[in-house]
Amino acid sequence: MSGFNWDKDYSLEELLQSVVAIKELPNKLARIINGLPVEDFAKTYRPNSWNIRQLIQHIAESHMLGYIHTKQIIHTSDYKIPIYSPDDWTGGLDKDFNHEAAYMIILGLHQRWSLLMLECLKQPDVYLAKSAFHLKHQKMVSLAQLIALYAWHGDHHLEQILRAAQESDSVKNI
Repeated sequence: MSGFNWDKDYSLEELLQSVVAIKELPNKLARIINGLPVEDFAKTYRPNSWNIRQLIQHIAESHMLGYIHTKQIIHTSDYKIPIYSPDDWTGGLDKDFNHEAAYMIILGLHQRWSLLMLECLKQPDVYLAKSAFHLKHQKMVSLAQLIALYAWHGDHHLEQILRAAQESDSVKNI
């Protein structure tokens, strides 16, 4: 999967598809991981990559930040998206925690976040042009770009989880 396109102007239809992808991510993830033996959560999609457990934790952490960024962009006129290190967070003290708590975060967060984004899509002139300065990329990022980014981000990591899980005898036709 190629990287995210920061320069694209996203249509309302594309943003709606992005919101649907964000809403459906927990269901897609459940179809991949349900029935995986505990030991398979240590599998990686390539050598020296995050394992399935870490990828699930990363999605939960990153998307919590994405939700907060969404709220800040909606409610704050001069918000700056801070830099954080996904490797530090995913390799931290909780790196070996069971994936279930992270999955539950994803489940509830994606339900609430997708509803918030749908409300924004109802008034695109009011909300989609709102933006924040992204410190890592040193540029203004609109709410529309943020919605598209997190849909892409979720799909990107689902693909990695699926590749790692396909090494398991427990994975059937997903």
